[in-house]
This record gives sequence, C-alpha cells and structure tokens, in this order.
Amino acid sequence: MQPHPTHRWLRWPSEPSRSRLAFGADYNPEQWPRHIWDADVRAMQAAGVNIVSLAIFSWARIQPQADVWDFAWLDEVMDLLHAHGIAVDLATATASPPPWLSTMHPEILPVDRDGRTIWPGARQHWRPTSPIFRSHALRLTRALAERYRDHPALTAWHVSNELGADNAYDYSDDAATAFRHWLRLRYGTLEAINRAWATTFWSQQYSDWTQILPPRLATTHPNPTQQLDFKRFSSDALKDHLRAERSVLYEVTPDIPVTTNFMVMGWSKAINYADWAAEVDFVANDHYTTPGPQAHDELSFSANLTANLAGGRPWYLMEHSTSALNWQPINLAKAPGEMARDSLTHVAHGADAVCFFQWRQSAAGAEKYHSAMLPHAGVDSTIFRAVTDLGATLRDLAEVAGTTRRPAGAAIVFDWESWWTAEHDAHPSDRLRYRQEALDWYTAFLELGIRADVVPVDAPLHRYGLLVAPILHVVPGALADRLRGYVAGGGHLVTTYFSGIVDEHDHVWLDGYPGALRDLLGIRIEEFAPLPDEQSVELDNGTVGTLWTDRIDLTDSATEVLARYGNGGQTGRPAITRRAVESGSAAYVSTRLRPAGLAVVLADLAERAGIHSELPPGLRGRVELAVRGPYWFLINRTGQLLDISAVGGERLGAGTAILAPRGVAVLRRAAVLDSAGK
Repeated sequence: MQPHPTHRWLRWPSEPSRSRLAFGADYNPEQWPRHIWDADVRAMQAAGVNIVSLAIFSWARIQPQADVWDFAWLDEVMDLLHAHGIAVDLATATASPPPWLSTMHPEILPVDRDGRTIWPGARQHWRPTSPIFRSHALRLTRALAERYRDHPALTAWHVSNELGADNAYDYSDDAATAFRHWLRLRYGTLEAINRAWATTFWSQQYSDWTQILPPRLATTHPNPTQQLDFKRFSSDALKDHLRAERSVLYEVTPDIPVTTNFMVMGWSKAINYADWAAEVDFVANDHYTTPGPQAHDELSFSANLTANLAGGRPWYLMEHSTSALNWQPINLAKAPGEMARDSLTHVAHGADAVCFFQWRQSAAGAEKYHSAMLPHAGVDSTIFRAVTDLGATLRDLAEVAGTTRRPAGAAIVFDWESWWTAEHDAHPSDRLRYRQEALDWYTAFLELGIRADVVPVDAPLHRYGLLVAPILHVVPGALADRLRGYVAGGGHLVTTYFSGIVDEHDHVWLDGYPGALRDLLGIRIEEFAPLPDEQSVELDNGTVGTLWTDRIDLTDSATEVLARYGNGGQTGRPAITRRAVESGSAAYVSTRLRPAGLAVVLADLAERAGIHSELPPGLRGRVELAVRGPYWFLINRTGQLLDISAVGGERLGAGTAILAPRGVAVLRRAAVLDSAGK
C-alpha cells in the first residue's frame, strides 16, 4: 500500500478541532504494580499531559508465548488513560523480540561485519530482512490493530521504535539475499553492477549474483561503491519494514495516522530520513543533546532539519530528556530553564508535540538513571515542578499549533549520501566530519542573527537567495544541473572543500577537482592538501583554517579571490573564491574555518546576496529567531538578561520585555518581514 497522500495529524479523541500542543511521554506501566497507575494518571493531569506513547517495548508482556496473548493489562491502561482525558499513541511493540522468539528462531538475530551474532539481552536484536521476524512482527501488529481499532483513546500508531538505532547494519545471509535482490532492482544486470562498482579494480568482477555479499570484514578497504550501496540498501530495508507494518495498520485502521520516530540528532546517520519522510502521515523525531559548546545550536539544527523533512508542516517531538541521560560517558543534569528552552526551541521549529522519554523514571533496567518527567524523587521535586510549568506554558501557546514554519532567506543543504561517502575509508583525511561542518555554518548564521533553513538536498532550492552546501561530496549530473540552474537564476551558492568530487557511483569526476562543480566555481584543483592535526593556516582576512587546504587555480576571469593563504604550503594562493554568474554567484571555501571564521566569510557573502538579519542589531548573535506564521520565537543564546522590547509585538503568556538567560519569548506580530529581512 502506498503512503497516505496527505499530511494527517493526531486524531484527538475529544474536541478534535481545538488547537492544542501535545504534551507527554513514553509510558511504561508494565514496569510498575497496578496501584502506581492511578497515581500516574493523577500526576499526568497535574502536569498537563494530554498524550502518551504506550506499549513500545511490551511484546513479551502482550505475547508471553508464541500462542498465548495477554491484552487484559493493556485494555485496562487504555481505558484508564482515556477516562482521564489522555490520548494514546499506540506502538506496534515490535522493537524488541521476546525471548521465546529468539530462542525458537535464533536465525532472526543480526550478524555484524565480523561474522559475530548479536545476541539477546538488550533490544532491537532482529534482522530487518528476516522473513521469520517479519511474519511474527506483522502478526503482532495485526492483533493490536484489530483489538484497538475502535478504542476512543487511540490517536495515532507508533511503528516499532527508533528503527535502525541498534540494528541498522546486518551482514547475515538473509541480508546477503535481500541485498542481491535490491541490487537487481537498482542495476538490472551484473554488467551494470561491475561498471558501477568498478570491479576491474583488485580483480573483483562478478560472474554470478550469488558471489555478491555485504561488505563484511575484509583484508583491507572494501569496495567503496559496495559500501555506499550497502548503506543505501540498509536504509531501504528498514524502510521496507516500516511499510510492511504500516500496510497492516492502514488495512485495519485506515482513519488512524501512522508514524515512527526518526533520530535526526547528533551523529546518527544510518537512515536517509529525507527518503523516509513521505512514508509517514506526520514526521516524528527523537532528539538528545550532545555535550559541548554547540550543544543548543545542534538541537536547533536538528529541529530545523526535521521541520524541513516535514515540509514545513507540524511534526512530533517524540522523545527528548527532562535532564540527564544515561548513555553518555558523563551524564550532566540540565541547568535551570534548559529543559523548557530545549522544548520550546523544537516548537519554534514546527513541533506541535513535546514529549519525553519517559513518564516515570525506571527503578531497574538499563535506563534507570535516564531522567524522566516524574523522577525517582517523585512529584515533590524540581524536575516535576519544571515539567508542570512547561505544561502550563504549552497550554498558553495553544494558538501556535497548526501554524507552518516560515521559510528563511538562506539555507544549508544536507545530504545523507554525501555524509556517508565523504567519511569512507581510504580518503585524503579520516578527520573530515560532514555534519560538524554543516553545524559550523549553522552556528555562523546564528552568530550573525540570520535565519537559515536546513534542507535535504532534493528540496526546492529556488526559494532561497543564499544556499550553503558544505562538503557536498556526491554530486550526480542531475544535481550539478540543478545547482547551475539555481545560480543562473540569480541564486548565490557557497560550497566547500571535498565537494563535487564523485558521482552517484562514488566515481571521481575527472579533469580536476571540484569535479562536477569545477566550471560553475571557475576554479581547478589538481591535488588535495589536507592538514595534519597539529597544523593550521592563516588567511589574509584574519581567519584561521584547519583540516584541509586546496591548491586552487582560477580558470575564469569572473572568479575573484576573497581571501588568500598567508602561510603554509599554499601561501599566496586563493583560499576563498567567488565567481559571478549574471545576477547569481558561486563561492568556494577551501579550508575548515570553524564558526568564528565562517561568520567573517558569511557576513560578506550574505551581504552580497542581499540576505540580512531580521533582528535589531543589539540582539544579533545573542538571540536565535524562528518564525511560525505570525509568531516570532526569540531564544536567548546567552547567560544574560536581554531586553527584547525593540523587536515589538504582543507577547504570548506571562512575561515582560526582558528575556531571561536560556529563556524563550513568543511574540505575535501584526506585520511580518519578508525572508530577506526587508
């Protein structure tokens, strides 16, 4: 069955037309005795919770044996939640197979690239391509759908959980069979495979389909195109599982929207979510912050990208944390105000649901030290009071629900295939980090007070006056044509080192770098010049570069040099260039400048492109701005009190013209500036 053709939001059991922001968490009542459930729903009501995700890891409780089912406890929980006005996003419970299934069918267990079986004891111990696992998972999905199809609490279906978080890459015999089938559909013939994979190198030509395997442990570097195709296949295999469960749900409950929780966060890169977004009725995402100086910038970056995966429509923040995590080397508690700021930043970028893992902090198990809405300390705790305050804030912001996120005048292009491929082995440098470079550009935009979208590479580009495509490594011919058309139409493109180098088969574009973008940029590079860890270079614009340099030759008289290298192996040679193309331009940055240096370069390029900040000068860099319809979200990036009276507009909820450290203000403005700040 094909994806539902339109965006469908939560089916609220009562007052479906009332504007509201969803607020809640994963709820795991099976971990607790029955009397706790009553205390839970009372505390949920006190906190303003109106939705929970239920049964995510409940397979063994629902189906304790192959032919034994126990729905009585789930019936009771569903009824209890509904009686207290709490909607249920019901999971298909297929994320973690019960012990009886992996014991009866150990062939469902994943195998790593070294040939080792991944055993039960944690979660997601299943092969995405296992026919046996699929049949049992769909049997469970159908049983749940048929039992709860008419339950008034049911507001949405939650397929599995964080698909691919722990089992994205399986190298088993099932995976090998499915990989060959996927390759047949993609390439058709062995001859096409041999061409695409350049198998004349190292005597790898295939003469029979059965010879093709996943890129298992090898003596040295596996075939790079084989690696890329296996990443594509692995994302598609999990997408196929999503589709299979979704098809059952659509068949049995056609009026209930279906989603699954993405993981657009940190360095989670196994799934091409741009390719998955059309498979769900609404996009949902899990996000946990990564410690460091760009922690909140990364949160904003991920929320921004999620919003654009959702096409600007409302999306669902399925999981984030009230405070400390449990799976980082050192798990720090959030500072006062940080939980609310994090939550409202997601809302600023289009989330109409703010939910956490989890409702009640577990007393046992691997996540017992992961924070929750109701912590070990109970309702008489700082965290629960902050949760209750957040619930009240979200009620005050109810009118924002359903509004669309306003596009910016600038954008950063994000491409999963470039991320995968640019970080392959056997490259000029293994220090390159695709997402970090993109995040650095995002931070530079924030430092200048300029709104910028983060968009998948296949998004419409013409709406943006300035387009930054960092490390756009994989550039098929069609994408090169799109970028040329964008520039010819008056757009201003900026790209960086190691961009335009290979086509969709990971074959190098010949005749000099940056390959597919060489003529557009008006430059030519004969050889890469990556930098050792301890080495940096100075540019004559006062910035400092690390990681990479290029020996650039200009090939067009219209290409100007914006900065030159002041020392190192490229002394005196171009470091940053810009080629004018009628009313558009194409610029190239050949080294890693980090956010401070990029802000210097970006200020000039944005001015040339006519892109300006919409914020008053005194707030630029200190406040992040996001816009949904007529609502302006002002997010304090500093630890200082800020006067935001110069922005103007009617403030939603309680508050004054002073924005607290880590504070967020929401203003309703009668007049909205255009995306270029004019």
